[in-house]
Amino acid sequence: MIWGIIGLMFVGGILLLIYMIREAFLNKVAEHELTFPDFPDSFGKVTIFFISDIHRRVVSDLIIQKIKGKADFVIIGGDLTEKGVSFSQVKGNLAKLKQIGPVYFVWGNNDYEVDFRKLDATFLDLGIKVLDNTAVTFESAKGDKISLLGVDDCGQERDRLDFALMDAEENSFKILASHFPEITDKILPEHNIRLVLSGHTHGGQIHILGYSPFEKGRIQKLENTILLISNGYGTTTVPLRLGAPAETHLITLKRGPRRS
Repeated sequence: MIWGIIGLMFVGGILLLIYMIREAFLNKVAEHELTFPDFPDSFGKVTIFFISDIHRRVVSDLIIQKIKGKADFVIIGGDLTEKGVSFSQVKGNLAKLKQIGPVYFVWGNNDYEVDFRKLDATFLDLGIKVLDNTAVTFESAKGDKISLLGVDDCGQERDRLDFALMDAEENSFKILASHFPEITDKILPEHNIRLVLSGHTHGGQIHILGYSPFEKGRIQKLENTILLISNGYGTTTVPLRLGAPAETHLITLKRGPRRS
């Protein structure tokens, strides 16, 4: 009887491990449609592919095939790499993401574990725009503007939201990319930042009996903005997930009534 129970526990443990590996290496694209009453109507809609916390993973060709032709641009939300990941792998991932469209990057804490000057030079060589307390503005034929802002790593207090805001067009629809979701603590109503895209937490990565130090990735309406926290694409420490499957995001923004 005891051996039977032990056997069942062993088989159950193996099945759980397989399931956790599967969740860690999913190629899920979560699709979101967000409407804003002040979104510039002349843009029609804007679609963003957001991927965060790649770490040691190789971006799957399945992801590229799913997204190609659907997104206007790509945002990498930090932790593209970490210590021990080869630059050839990083370049390969960036080359794949460039097939989707123009790529924008914000620094994460693990990106500073590698030779970040070499990484910065790699971005320059590949034509990838780094948003390190800066902004880029898109303008429609009718003169409406969307500003994409990005801040540097909050964990090392490199973030300067004030600099990014100064670089953005004042009367534009503002989107902010930050590896750390805690940047929302610094957002004031007068900043008019409509959407924040972030990662870092991995959605808790492993939830034991439903519990983890971090909540699962989600979209949350805050007092001064809307926040998206991604579970992320890769993992840290162990290549396992439970209750917070790997994900990327295809986010469509358009004019319409704000949804609660």
